[in-house]
Amino acid sequence: MHGYKEPSFQERTAAAARARNSALEKLQARPPLSQDEIDRRVAAQAAKDAAAQAKRAAAVLAREAAAEAKAERGREAARLVEPAATDPVLTESERKAARDARYAARKHRKG
Repeated sequence: MHGYKEPSFQERTAAAARARNSALEKLQARPPLSQDEIDRRVAAQAAKDAAAQAKRAAAVLAREAAAEAKAERGREAARLVEPAATDPVLTESERKAARDARYAARKHRKG
């Protein structure tokens, strides 16, 4: 049994040239695309691009709306906390509202 023989540089370049020529022949043997097929592919890509752009725009609007809602909750929590800090006598419901506002403010700060 013979061992493995490493191919020489000439053999490797010849094999690469054969593979390149074979791929080129396959490419040249393919029929050219018709104008209708080209137009169909361009239209499909344009529709795909438009859908992707619409999806990105919707995501941006959703992020902005979420950020605005989050900011509004933080402002509301701050308004609830401020009066509670200045009033020394609070009812049970007012203490609960102030505590909830503090929790909401902390959650808003943490993100």
